[in-house]
Amino acid sequence: MLGLSLALTATSSAFAAPQVSEIRLTPLEIAAMAKGGAGVGTSGVTGIQTTTLYGDPAVTGPYTIALRVPANTRIAAHFHRDQRSAVVVSGTWYFGYGIKAEEAAVKPLGSGSFYTEPAGAPHFALTRNEPAVIYISGIGPTDTQYIEVASDPRTSAAGRPIAN
Repeated sequence: MLGLSLALTATSSAFAAPQVSEIRLTPLEIAAMAKGGAGVGTSGVTGIQTTTLYGDPAVTGPYTIALRVPANTRIAAHFHRDQRSAVVVSGTWYFGYGIKAEEAAVKPLGSGSFYTEPAGAPHFALTRNEPAVIYISGIGPTDTQYIEVASDPRTSAAGRPIAN
């Protein structure tokens, strides 16, 4: 009987749903959350504010980060090790795929737009005369690896963002 009880316990725990935190955040609550500069999985470009909405992008597991990108910001071509998906919450986000950030290759994505960042796929982005807010989700750990040297004065000669 004890063996059957242990087998049933082991079987039921093997099929148990993973523990997920229940989170409900209004825009006002998100606005009140701590914001930082460069973080794991972000471009690290000076002026961009990052808020971790869920999880931790530095460790194994799901995460969602919010990026607040100022007007006239450019992010050089880079890639991440994990597959990510994103939604533009506000503003217009000019997003492109490729190993070199080229104006002709960006697509303007307004509020409500969706895009993906496949694992290892080079991409780049920019804002023009208005800021943008983007929510990015993935399964960590994540990272950011730059491909090109950016011409933006807010980045170093090596193409790496200057730390905040």
